[in-house]
Amino acid sequence: MVDGVQESAPRRADALRNIASIVEAATRSLADDPDVSMNAVAKAAGVGRMTLYGHFPSRATLVAEVVERALRDAESTLGAVDVTGDPQAAMERLLDASWHVTYRYGGLVQAAEQSLSPDLLKRAHTQQVDRATTLLRRGRREGQFRRDVPLEWQVIAIQSLLHAAATAVHQGAVTADAAPTLVTTTVLATLTPPH
Repeated sequence: MVDGVQESAPRRADALRNIASIVEAATRSLADDPDVSMNAVAKAAGVGRMTLYGHFPSRATLVAEVVERALRDAESTLGAVDVTGDPQAAMERLLDASWHVTYRYGGLVQAAEQSLSPDLLKRAHTQQVDRATTLLRRGRREGQFRRDVPLEWQVIAIQSLLHAAATAVHQGAVTADAAPTLVTTTVLATLTPPH
């Protein structure tokens, strides 16, 4: 005799596989096209619309889950960056890692901006902003980064440049190989104190 627990276990495993497939497909699809439809995500995941909507009742719900996954990955990658020592060298390492995370998720940033509340978006960047702010403060104290513009503006400029570079690569205006050097060169030129 098969009890109810044994009967439901395969369904739970199937549901977990479906959720993982949907989130993976949505991550890839949103990185390529921030306006991708739920139907296209379902097709890419190899599931039906009913299954997709059964797990993620709205596009915003799915985008929020994908963003949460991206943030965990970003924090794992960026948290491993050595931001000690020379502030300019540390900034180069942080920018390189930030570029690769930003590029990996491409259009997801735009999709998140369209689907999530400004408060949630702000909270999503908190750890990355804190890390950059701490490094900028140290570089400013040591005279390596300019202090004649607001610190908050420097953080905004770095984030904006990273997002703009990812967009430029996805649009074909810049190659993915050239972008990290362009980002680093531009940011360091912006941060260098005037002579």
